[in-house]
Parts: sequence; C-alpha cells; structure tokens
Amino acid sequence: MEMLATVYRPRSPINLRQTMAPLIRGAWDPTHRWVGAELWRTTNTPVGPATLHLVQRGDQISATAWGPGAAHAIAGVPELCGDGDDWSELDLSPHPYLREILRGMPGLRLTRTNAVFEALMAAIIEQKVTSIEARHSWRVLLTKFGAEAPGPAPQGMRVFPTAQVWRRIPSWEWHKAGVTPQRSDTAMRACAVAESLERTLTVGRGGVEVAAKLRTVVGVGVWTAAETTQRSHGDPDSPSVGDYHLPSIVGYALIGRAVDDDGMLELLAPYAGHRQRVMRLIEATGIRAPMRGPRMTIPAHRSR
Repeated sequence: MEMLATVYRPRSPINLRQTMAPLIRGAWDPTHRWVGAELWRTTNTPVGPATLHLVQRGDQISATAWGPGAAHAIAGVPELCGDGDDWSELDLSPHPYLREILRGMPGLRLTRTNAVFEALMAAIIEQKVTSIEARHSWRVLLTKFGAEAPGPAPQGMRVFPTAQVWRRIPSWEWHKAGVTPQRSDTAMRACAVAESLERTLTVGRGGVEVAAKLRTVVGVGVWTAAETTQRSHGDPDSPSVGDYHLPSIVGYALIGRAVDDDGMLELLAPYAGHRQRVMRLIEATGIRAPMRGPRMTIPAHRSR
C-alpha cells in the first residue's frame, strides 16, 4: 500500500483544531477522528481513497497519507490547512469585539478540501434537521456504505462513498438512517452530476458563479450551496442564510439581541467579501443565543 509523508510549514500561524472544526460532524464522524492532538481524515480523491494523518508540532504540520489517493491527499494538505486564505484585507474596525476575537485566534483559517461532492452530500443530509439527527444519519450511512479506511486509521473509520455507491443505496436504508425522501432524492440528483460539481473548483474560492452552478441541482438552495462552498472551496464570503440558529448567534454577538436572516445580512454587510470569515470568528467563540423559544423537535423515524 502506498504511503507518502511531508511536512507543511505554513506562511502564517495555524491552529489545526480550529481550522478543521467545520469538517468534523460529531465525535463519531467515520471520516474524521481526533486522537489527542492528532487528526485522522479519510477522503475519496479522484484517483481513489486515502487516509490522511495530520499532527501539528509548533509551527509545522506533519502529514502522512495511505492508499491509492495518497499523493492527491498530500498535495492538498496546504489548502486543507488554510493556504491561500488571506485575512489581511479584513477590516474589523467597525466592531472592536471582533478585532479582539481575531487577536486571540491568530491561527484560525478557512479550509479548502477540494472535494465538492463530498461536502454537498453532507450538506444535503443536514437540510432542515437538527445537528443531532444529521450526525446520526451521516454516521449510519458512512459506516454501512463507506469503504474501510486504508492504512493504520483508527478502528471504525470509513471513506466517503463514490457517487456510484451512493446511487445504489436502497430507499429503505435512507429511511432507516433518518433521511427523508426529499433529501435522498436531492442526493440522487447530486450523484448524477458529481463529476461536473468538481469542475467548479477551477472557478476559484466560491462566489456567486459557483453557488449558481450548485443550485442547478434541484433541491439545493442558498443554505446548502453555502455550507458546501465554505468547506470545498474555502469560500470567504458565504454566510449560511436560512440556518435555524446562526442569525440569533450573530445578533447576540454583534448587537446583543436576536435578529432574522435579513438582520444578519445587514450586520455582516460592512464585511462584504469576508462574511464567512466573520462567521467563523463568531462561531469559534462558542457564543450562543439564550434558549427562550421553542426548540426544534427530533421526529421519530419508525418503520411503517
């Protein structure tokens, strides 16, 4: 089995745990696993599956990869760790609080996985459900249909399935995993254009054109496109409009009260071009809006 290793020395400080956080869907995500300060990640590259092991030691990242896609995974390490994500033009003078957050998190970067279909499928599964439900569905489907991770990955890790494998998943397996027919139908439509989705990476780090291409898949809206390009493209300006919690979090962080989507966009307007960077700063603080209203309920998915 092919094994490759490298040491990545970023030009700017990086905090690996903060930078990788958006990719990890719960403590039992079959595609990511923290073991102490070491991150194990699996991915399905254009030339096959790979397991990637990342360890931060001071100002450098040691990376080792196994599997047919090892070379591709190693080549993607710099962008995965935030290379090309330039915060230098972000002006936080309108809000000193944000400036203080950034000062305390100099290693926060936006990741770019260069895996569009992978990010889109995860976002589709997360549509209009709680994070608990989405993480359960992701874990169930990946554990059952993902291939075993190459190399010495921790037990239980799996590789994101190919589009062909996703298309062969029976409807009852989606149901057992808690994924509604509307979302599984959208997933099947995404599978049909999986290869063309990857070509959007040539356009750049996201933006209106990329979002429009993703939204040609019926069932993919503004929120799903944004959640995808944030991760696959490293989009610095793609706030997740339509999210159940984010407007309130942004409102409480910036003006001390809840707002709706329009209010969130108004608050983020001074940071046009960097709105996702501002969102990551706010989310990284762990701030939450007070739980005063009704919570989303988790429906029971029973066989009929």
